[in-house]
Amino acid sequence: MLASKFHIATLKEAPADAEIASHKLMVRAGMIRKLAGGIYSYMPMGLRVIRRIEAIIRAEMNRAGAIELLMPLVQPAELWRETGRWDQMGAELLRVKDRHERDFVIQPTSEEVITDIARGEIQSYRQLPKNFYHIQTKFRDERRPRFGVMRGREFTMKDAYSFDRDEAGARQSYAAMYDAYCEIFRRLGLKFRAVRADTGNIGGSLSHEFQVIADTGEDLIAYCPTSDYAANIELAEALPLIAGRAPAAQPLVQVATPATTRCEDVAALLGLPLERTVKSIVVATEHEQGAQIWLLLLRGDHELNEVKARKLDGLAGGFRFATDAEILTHFGCQPGYLGPIGLRGRVRVVADRTVANMADFVTGANAENFHYSGANWGRDMAEPELVADLRNVLAGDPSPDGAGTLAIQRGIEVGHVFFLGTKYSEAMNCHYLDDNGKPRPMVMGCYGIGVTRLVGAAIEQNHDERGIIWPQQIAPFELVILPLGYRKSQAVRELADKLYAELAAAGVDVLLDDRDERPGVMFADWELIGVPHRIVLGERGLKEGVAEYQARRDSAATKVAVGELSAHCLRQLRPA
Repeated sequence: MLASKFHIATLKEAPADAEIASHKLMVRAGMIRKLAGGIYSYMPMGLRVIRRIEAIIRAEMNRAGAIELLMPLVQPAELWRETGRWDQMGAELLRVKDRHERDFVIQPTSEEVITDIARGEIQSYRQLPKNFYHIQTKFRDERRPRFGVMRGREFTMKDAYSFDRDEAGARQSYAAMYDAYCEIFRRLGLKFRAVRADTGNIGGSLSHEFQVIADTGEDLIAYCPTSDYAANIELAEALPLIAGRAPAAQPLVQVATPATTRCEDVAALLGLPLERTVKSIVVATEHEQGAQIWLLLLRGDHELNEVKARKLDGLAGGFRFATDAEILTHFGCQPGYLGPIGLRGRVRVVADRTVANMADFVTGANAENFHYSGANWGRDMAEPELVADLRNVLAGDPSPDGAGTLAIQRGIEVGHVFFLGTKYSEAMNCHYLDDNGKPRPMVMGCYGIGVTRLVGAAIEQNHDERGIIWPQQIAPFELVILPLGYRKSQAVRELADKLYAELAAAGVDVLLDDRDERPGVMFADWELIGVPHRIVLGERGLKEGVAEYQARRDSAATKVAVGELSAHCLRQLRPA
């Protein structure tokens, strides 16, 4: 490719709304252009990266036995009503009507469509297992699209769906996709972790996220440095930090804590460690007979994990935070001084595992400007109705696998695999006939990769103050030739053309920058764009019989004899 025949449109400044590195650099490098909030045109430079990512994904999906098809972007609402997700998905599901006033959706995912295909195409156990995948545009109507392609509304995703006879077969398909995903991200040249994760609104009983490690990631990953344990913080199990409850050693005392509503401030006022305090969170569930009030208790230094709370018996149907009026009715005071002693009316008390083992702790007295110290279960209040894992883990907590302590790092979710079971097949009557001629629901899995999000994630993990540093496998070009004075020096031009022809013939995705630009502009452009290898040709060097080679990550260039240029480049690009 000649630069004069390509479209190179770099910018010196990033747009004002660009908050993270990938958004700024993709715009400045001419890879995307904003059309509307969360909607981008992918310019030629950016599209080349996307196509290289797609090629790696296709190769590994095909190798794993998946079969490519293409499902439509627009889907009839009837399918979504069959599974109940027409009502469950909320405002992110973009609903549209055609000229006949029929309801459709702009797909955010394709479980319903692929299940409809399977129930029409697969009748016998002899046709199973099957795994179909496609790479297609998706749309999710994000409330606040941000971070460029990392949190856009329109994006490209690879989603695959497996169909098996039984759970054992489905778990084999899940394992095959898990392994394929690991290989995909390895081939993409990314540092990643596969972590246990919540299944969310997709459903199912087992899932793993694939997280690209980056400080700007929105997700928190808990992992054990001395074992293979890793989980999204939403799912990471928090073990009790106190092995057993000690006997009461202090009397219950009501202490004045004027204008002190936070556990941190109460602990400071009383001269106690924050770990001696208990915080109260009041939520409500709706029932025909009225709202049920729940008191969730956590240690003062811990935070509520809402995903875990929503899985508890009684809370799994969803909850909301209680209103001030409800709190006043059941506790006799406003938030800031709440606790489990002296409750009014029916309040279900749930204690986190660590709180259930605490003794002589500080908690709200249900009276404004007062707390209790020396509070103890059984003596001063009833035992909690339920003890459960309610909190987010912290760095230094014991690892659930018993192999050490946890560390926390940030990640960007770029892939997710789900074991769905029969959630969709039963809802949509997707059955096959077994070897006895009896109908059985197909057991499903689904597997997604955010293709366009991967572009942003790769940049977040690979950039410096000058621009992007692409892994070679997904760079828009593998190598760029920068001939200084290409149109003025015949010697430079002839060598540049010869080197370009040799490398292209050897299968290198090479670009020759034949633009009439100053050297500083050329260097700045290609460091910004992030091509991983470059050769600089100049008259001064040619007089000495050398040119300069530099990898994007190198701090300085290396002089290479002109006669060795092609061989040297190939050694760098295709190491043995």
